[in-house]
Amino acid sequence: MSHIFEEGRFFGCYLLCSTNPKYKGRTYIGFTVNPNRRINQHNSGYAKGGAKRTSGKGPWDMVLIIHGFPNEISALRFEWAWQNPEKSLRLKHLVPSTKQYNFVSKFNVVCEMLRVGPWCRLPLTVRWLRQEYRKEFPISKLPPPHMPIEFGLVQIIPKSKNKKFLAIENEHIQMSQAQIMIDMCFICKMNILESSLDILNKNLAGLKCINCMIPYHTICLSKHFIKSMFI
Repeated sequence: MSHIFEEGRFFGCYLLCSTNPKYKGRTYIGFTVNPNRRINQHNSGYAKGGAKRTSGKGPWDMVLIIHGFPNEISALRFEWAWQNPEKSLRLKHLVPSTKQYNFVSKFNVVCEMLRVGPWCRLPLTVRWLRQEYRKEFPISKLPPPHMPIEFGLVQIIPKSKNKKFLAIENEHIQMSQAQIMIDMCFICKMNILESSLDILNKNLAGLKCINCMIPYHTICLSKHFIKSMFI
């Protein structure tokens, strides 16, 4: 399912991951007003509108996008800081002496960015686009409460589309995505109800984080916390 936005109202900063074995672990950060068009450009090469740094190193997956910026300039400033944390006064203390390009490093940087000004005051949304890359925010580095963490693709439609149509479509999408989130444990990726053996287990099997509403099996979360204590 896709979350629908009207053309000219979407400004986002995204994270790409290469699926090419030769460039395994390589990432790229960029800005876009149309995620579907942009990922196609990256995977089509520099001659078709992709970036020099991604050309010939794909195919690429667009795995995470931060959106909700009030305008293009605001999003581009976020993009620059995410790309160059070692040059940002707010972020350079987080960066090791050797610049890192892997997914975990880029995710750790954005965790910090969402918690410092001016970005912590913006009405941003954290959106995972690929389930297999989805990563849990550390408890100590959760985004501010007003920033939702969502899952699902983005679709940009022309301005000519009826606004009532947009509202109805988005409501249906949000209901469908909410049901998916309720049913799947974030840790083991199994359906919470289907993996429970009886009615009693179904009532006790799942719980949700009060901040991001991500669901877990009770037993999976317990094992996760116990394992963390011994790391």
